Amino acid sequence: MPVRAITKNYSFSPRDAQANYGDNILIYIGWDHHTLFCSAKAFLISPHATFQQLLQTLMPAGFSQHPDFNAIDWQQVKFQLDRKEFKLQPDATLAELGFGHKSLLRFSTPGLNGYNNTYV
Repeated sequence: MPVRAITKNYSFSPRDAQANYGDNILIYIGWDHHTLFCSAKAFLISPHATFQQLLQTLMPAGFSQHPDFNAIDWQQVKFQLDRKEFKLQPDATLAELGFGHKSLLRFSTPGLNGYNNTYV
C-alpha cells in the first residue's frame, strides 16, 4: 500500500543509500522453507568478494544456528538473485554475478525441510 506524506514538500535522504556504506553493498539473504528465520537477513559485503567468500562467511554467520545448516549440500542448493534463477559460480565476484546494493539472494535446500520437516 503506498504511503502519502501529509506535506507537499516532504523529502529526505535515505539512510540506506549505497553512498553511506563506502565500498560495500547491503544485500539481503533469505532461506526459503526455514521459518525459524522470519525474513531475509541484511549483510554488508564488498561487491568484489567472490560468491565462495559469501558462502564461507555470511551464510554461517546468518544461518548456522539452524539444525539443517550443517547438512546443506551447496551443489544442490537452488538460488534466486532478485527473483531470477541463479547458478552457483563460486569463483565469480558478486559484481560479476549481478549483485547490487540491496539485492535479495534467496536459497532453498532440496530435501531439507526445516526442523523435523516442519518448515521451521
